[in-house]
Amino acid sequence: MKRFLILLILPILACNGLSTPPPSTSETASPTSTGIALTQPSPPTEPTPNASTFPNPDAYEWQLVAERLDRPVDLQPDPFGRLWVVEKLGHIRLIQNRQLDLDSFFLNIDDRVNDESNEMGLLGLALHPHFAQNGYFYVNYTGARGDTFISRFTAGENSADPHSEVILLRVKQPYPNHNGGAMNFGPDGYLYLGLGDGGSGGDPEGNGQSLDTLLGKILRIDVDSAEPYAIPADNPFGDEIWAYGLRNPWRMSFDSVTGDLYIGDVGQGEWEEVDIIPAGSRGGENFGWDHREGMHDFEGGGPADMIDPIAEYDHGEGGCSVTGGYVYRGAMPEWNGIYLYGDYCTGQVWGVIRSGEAWQNQLLFDTDVTITSFGQDKNGEVYILSDSGAVYVLASK
Repeated sequence: MKRFLILLILPILACNGLSTPPPSTSETASPTSTGIALTQPSPPTEPTPNASTFPNPDAYEWQLVAERLDRPVDLQPDPFGRLWVVEKLGHIRLIQNRQLDLDSFFLNIDDRVNDESNEMGLLGLALHPHFAQNGYFYVNYTGARGDTFISRFTAGENSADPHSEVILLRVKQPYPNHNGGAMNFGPDGYLYLGLGDGGSGGDPEGNGQSLDTLLGKILRIDVDSAEPYAIPADNPFGDEIWAYGLRNPWRMSFDSVTGDLYIGDVGQGEWEEVDIIPAGSRGGENFGWDHREGMHDFEGGGPADMIDPIAEYDHGEGGCSVTGGYVYRGAMPEWNGIYLYGDYCTGQVWGVIRSGEAWQNQLLFDTDVTITSFGQDKNGEVYILSDSGAVYVLASK
């Protein structure tokens, strides 16, 4: 474990915000008129064996990629090599050709994003698997009355029309915290959504264990077969729910090679946890909240088939909130297959490796960065985002 040197590797442009007209949720642009005409690079084809041990972290650092962002909370790649960065107040900006565009927004919906609480705002982003053809991307934000909105927008080449919003799902939020925010397309083409238990503390409404609400769940929906979406026929409960027993799944991600789904579920007052839904799962996993916090009793009791996390840590050294990350699949083979995740308050970054049926969990970096999110580019490199407005990438010294 070490504190690392930050190196600036991208130039930054001057900032100039844009305003947008009022939204219209009844209009959507044609998917055949997106104006996207960029070149899509060919993906890598050579498989790389997974690492069996952790690299020496002293040989690596988190290099500064960009700064002067306004509370970045998500980073996603598009097929053309650009990085989309979500700002919590309601904006999306682009990093393209190693430049962060601070002169304009790719999307500005701050007119409809409610960020009155620290856990509210524009929280998540996912690009459609066929984005290069249809220009569709999806966002998760808190809007009117603090409710969660899952919406689709249509992109042009250099911006997205805020009037192209189509609201897929609106979920009432009883409290202003534990909104979740994670969203990812799975290898099956379905959209997975992480929703928190509704907030307050201790899950007072029992949402985590209730199958009568979408709160405290991972949802799985089909955005291609119907408008606004369809429920996949093999979902375990006949509705949107795929997994339950979660407190606040702020960040989750699929391993781009195995298809396993990793979930960073924020704990109550003592324990933070990382859960996994293995590829090939039929859904229905119960991760135990609020019977348990991590592997430990909270309310106690509960069914016998609750799923243990693959990693956990306590708040004893200042940790407060797990930030789920990504399985590394980039150009440094010694990191291949290692899941990286961190803590919001301490900036510590851990790695997890699978060893047969067991999991190794090791503290690797002490960054002093307030980690709001991790990101991964199309080449498998892993990034961290800081609440201070900076983006860093893992690199060798």
